[in-house]
Amino acid sequence: MSTAPMAASGPSAFESATYTKVGWRLIPFLMLCYFVAYLDRVNVGFAQLQMKSDLGFSDAVYGFGAGIFFLGYFLFEVPSNLVLHRVGARIWIARIMITWGLISALTMFIQTPTMFYVARFLLGLAEAGFFPGIILYLTYWYPAAKRSQMTAWFMSAVALSGLIGGPVSGWILHTFHGHAGLAGWQWLFLLEGAPAVVLGVVVLLFLDNGIAQARWLSDAEKTLLQDRIASEAQTKTHVSALQAMASPRVWLLALVYFSVVMGLYGLGFWLPLLFKTTGVSDPLTIGWLVAIPYGVSIIAMILVGRHSDAKRERRWHVAIPALLGAVGLLLSTLWTDNTLGAVLTLTLATCGIMTVLPLFWSLPTAFLTGTAAAAGIALINALGNLAGFFGPSIVGWVKQATHSTNGGILVLAGFMVLCALLVLGLPARDINR
Repeated sequence: MSTAPMAASGPSAFESATYTKVGWRLIPFLMLCYFVAYLDRVNVGFAQLQMKSDLGFSDAVYGFGAGIFFLGYFLFEVPSNLVLHRVGARIWIARIMITWGLISALTMFIQTPTMFYVARFLLGLAEAGFFPGIILYLTYWYPAAKRSQMTAWFMSAVALSGLIGGPVSGWILHTFHGHAGLAGWQWLFLLEGAPAVVLGVVVLLFLDNGIAQARWLSDAEKTLLQDRIASEAQTKTHVSALQAMASPRVWLLALVYFSVVMGLYGLGFWLPLLFKTTGVSDPLTIGWLVAIPYGVSIIAMILVGRHSDAKRERRWHVAIPALLGAVGLLLSTLWTDNTLGAVLTLTLATCGIMTVLPLFWSLPTAFLTGTAAAAGIALINALGNLAGFFGPSIVGWVKQATHSTNGGILVLAGFMVLCALLVLGLPARDINR
């Protein structure tokens, strides 16, 4: 954009136009990448509808296999994000996507519990660093005052993966079962793993490492964006990666995120089965039912994220949705044999949990920058995502022991309450930016 339009319409209009340009360039593509990432991470929730009976897996085996992904994820998370900060997002995000897509597709060949565990563990290793890498990448482009809304748009890909991925996964199971001698769940892993490999190649051609490398921006636009980032950096305390990882605030936020992820994956991996237990048997119908909570969640995420940015308030915008998520989970245990009741209560639960996610990431990025941000964000995500192992596993173990998911769902609700209480205990001056 030239300086003439800037002078005519004023600096604020120029700034708004510049950030709009950046948003349209980055966010839809990053959403597409995360959509595919999350789909490959949780499609095992749909695969279980056929895979468990085909391979003779128990609920405990499935729950452990679904969750062991996060042990591999945990081990490589911090190193992966530090590598990204050093070599650039373009090469490293491409590497991540290509390797996880190949491993996800190869999961179609598993036959034993051990093969299932190994495939899920390797998938976690391959994908480690993608999500915190993108959160770090957004700090290269957006100051804190604009980041919650952009993060909400990016993370709405999680809800989109349920809205679109649910029906698509159900359709694959319903339509492809038996084709070419393969089960529906095998086709599911193959057809949903391949897009990650293709997108990984596109990342190499499309993604810029930062503002300075963006040839699609004018010099004036680059200067404005870099000035905003530089101004914000001056308000933060610059510490080393090790100091960030030792910070009590970082560990407290890791516990907050652990609580959120307990609800996210504990519910996400079992959501198809929760609808099945109400009496719905067709995988395609289950897919459409799963789409409802995620579809409503997209609207809630965007609206609450926008309101939080406008008010420059973070704590209550995280705590209230977390409590609503807990209420939805609690009420869902009363409607286990009623499809309509399950849709309503699980929609409330999903909306609450999903809304917390993007708003949470405005908390650590409000005080971390540079290498400290790379390490701190990765540590929070790594420790928090250990709940991705415990959440599905707890629900699986409780279901096998009690023949009901209710006990496990109540545990998830308790963690959402803990999330709200911990966030409300944070000093507002540290996070309301």
